[in-house]
Amino acid sequence: MPPLLYEKRGAIAYITFNRPEARNALDPETIVCLAGAWADFAEDPDLRVAIVTGAGDVAFSAGADLMRLIPLVTRARPPDDEWDRQVVGDPAVVQRALLRQYPLYKPIVAAVNGYCIAGGMELLQAMDIRVASERATFALQEPRWGLFPAGASTIRLPRQIPFCRAMEVLLTGNAVSAEEAYRMGLVNVVVPPERVMPVAEEYASTIAANGPLAIRRIKEAVLRMLGLPPEEAFAIEGKLAAEVFSSEDAKEGPRAFKKKRPPQFQGR
Repeated sequence: MPPLLYEKRGAIAYITFNRPEARNALDPETIVCLAGAWADFAEDPDLRVAIVTGAGDVAFSAGADLMRLIPLVTRARPPDDEWDRQVVGDPAVVQRALLRQYPLYKPIVAAVNGYCIAGGMELLQAMDIRVASERATFALQEPRWGLFPAGASTIRLPRQIPFCRAMEVLLTGNAVSAEEAYRMGLVNVVVPPERVMPVAEEYASTIAANGPLAIRRIKEAVLRMLGLPPEEAFAIEGKLAAEVFSSEDAKEGPRAFKKKRPPQFQGR
């Protein structure tokens, strides 16, 4: 079986880390395949939202494979297969896989079914809606092994949860339970393990039924305006809003409301 499963079901893309025997750790092959999945998801006009999860019931992802990926990145071992050579030949592939410096404005829902550690938690921070199992555990353990959480956690986490809680997670490497992650605002909801995927699909289906152009531009606006002075942010918001209001979808929505029928959005 491939280490990453990528499926399309209607308007929803399903991305599944498929190395349960390794707690779904990210090895070079997984990284390359994940970067490719994001590219396809971004470019496919029929896909409106993605759900990301891990195979099995133990882990979402335990992060970078300390035996395969990290030694390759630090040059502690030479590349020994095609996947290794792709990572070494194109270092940006890791950045794309972790959605770091890779703008992706379609919504992403995380279905966290277990350990969400290191690179797994770093990737989680690039996702918009986060559904966690009661058994989920979160941690950034890189400093315990002398490493840096270079998947944008030092950028994203202090912007997503209170500063002191972000620093606690970043500096101690301590694990955080699902309930604690909910209290600090890291996840949207905590549910029994068997409800993780159904609830994630409920979120995804709701989002997919909305105007796809509006959804993309809303996410783009939020990401581009984070940290900007208000005047600069107003300019970006105004430009993106004008694009949506001038679209065919913006005509279809009120028309469907008036006729009391579901809107037929085209994403343009």
